[in-house]
Amino acid sequence: MNSATQFSQYSKNDAKIGIFDSGIGGLSIAKCIAEQLPNENLIYVADSLHTPYGEKSVDFIIERVNTIAEQLLRRDVKALVIACNTATVNAITQLRSRVDIPVIGVEPAIKPAALSSKNKKVGILVTLATSKNPHFRALVNNHHNGAEVFIQPCPGLVEMIEQGQQNAHHCRVLLNSYLEPLLIKGIDTLVLGCTHYPFVKQQISAIVGDAIKIIETAEPVTLQLSKTLIKANIASVSTRLGQQQFFSTAMGKNQQKLFNQLWQTEINLQALPQ
Repeated sequence: MNSATQFSQYSKNDAKIGIFDSGIGGLSIAKCIAEQLPNENLIYVADSLHTPYGEKSVDFIIERVNTIAEQLLRRDVKALVIACNTATVNAITQLRSRVDIPVIGVEPAIKPAALSSKNKKVGILVTLATSKNPHFRALVNNHHNGAEVFIQPCPGLVEMIEQGQQNAHHCRVLLNSYLEPLLIKGIDTLVLGCTHYPFVKQQISAIVGDAIKIIETAEPVTLQLSKTLIKANIASVSTRLGQQQFFSTAMGKNQQKLFNQLWQTEINLQALPQ
């Protein structure tokens, strides 16, 4: 390997991983990646100006996904993580056809939930757009493993989390209204089918109790990302801790406060150009 090629390869290994979501929900994915792949450099983008994607049209979601991906590509990212279930099911296929770097998506953990359910009754909390998406419906049909799968759309929940209202009384009332039908069905396993929802996991647990297993997607996504980076020979070779950058399309004091709260340390939030 000549020196120019070697430099190019090391530059690629040290390049950042771009992670984006309709808002702050994808921080649940980004935090897992930062913990499990500590030497990787990350850029996180929250499209909070247009959140939630769950009640937007497919064309709008695709346009936003492509716009943010272009912003990240200008920053020479080596891989993209769509840390949003709604964006994944609606836009990942066309995005993969547009870019020449790996694109990792987030999908509800239907298969592991169905396998782990003892009474074969699984509930999935999703956004309205995800609940109607044909690809998502096909995932359920292909991976239910004989289990009954009850799909519960959760309009309004993402907005509450985006506003930092996780502990508010009206958030608990809303969660109760979505969880009660699943409890009546007798589920023993619950899938959090939106990356925002882990930020109300404690509140969900308080409602459903310890007998119901709650499944998230952050670790499987991180594992898939790690395998993809290694296979493409672009995993970080640095022994130093990676750096993180954070951007939002809806800058403001409340957004900064929410990022600090969810990342559990003070970060420098920057505005993403429109």
